[in-house]
Parts: sequence; C-alpha cells; structure tokens
Amino acid sequence: MHELGIVFYIIRDVKQVAEENHVSHVSRVVMHIGEVSTVIPEYLTDCWRWAADKEDLLRGCQLQVVPIPAVSYCGDCQQEFETVRHGKTCPFCQSGNTWLLRGNEVEIQEIEVTNTLNNTT
Repeated sequence: MHELGIVFYIIRDVKQVAEENHVSHVSRVVMHIGEVSTVIPEYLTDCWRWAADKEDLLRGCQLQVVPIPAVSYCGDCQQEFETVRHGKTCPFCQSGNTWLLRGNEVEIQEIEVTNTLNNTT
C-alpha cells in the first residue's frame, strides 16, 4: 500500500504551505486523483485520517478526493476517448497511436484554512 507514503508527502507539502502563510490550522485538503494513477482513494483517506490526526496543524482535517477520469488522445484521428473503457486502442479508428491526456494526476488542488497565526515582527 503506497498510499501511506503519498499521505506523508501530502502532509509535508501542506505543512510547508501552512508555515509559509502563517497558518495555524488546516480544515480541508482537496486532492485530484486520476482514475489510472494507481492510488486507491479509500486507502488514501484511511491513511490520511490516521496520519493527519497526529499533527496539530491537521487534527480533524478532512481529505476530499476529486476523481479525474482518464482520457486518451489518438494521434491519427485526433479524437479523445475514455482510457479505462477502451485501453490504448482508439475506438474510432482502431489506431494504437494514442497517449494519455489526463487521469494519472495525484495533486493537491486546494488547502482550506480555518485561521492564521498573528504575524508580529
């Protein structure tokens, strides 16, 4: 299960952004997870709950997963098609000259905060 490792990277990145912006608590993190990213959203959210609650900054923070459908493009007929449904063969012209356009993302899309620290110099 590589989802736990991914959660550690998400936490690292969120903590860095929070520190740079003087944030004291994060209430929600929105992730874009591609359909063919090999990340299982349910495993990710389970790992998140366990790891996030160990951090004061993230205690109680919700992880929201937004699925991104996998879409491929055919270089021969210039059509887009559903990757999972059709694989690497274009359903319009049966060409194998195709590539993935989207659907393998694992990205932090949004970090929602509840308050910030007072920045006194």
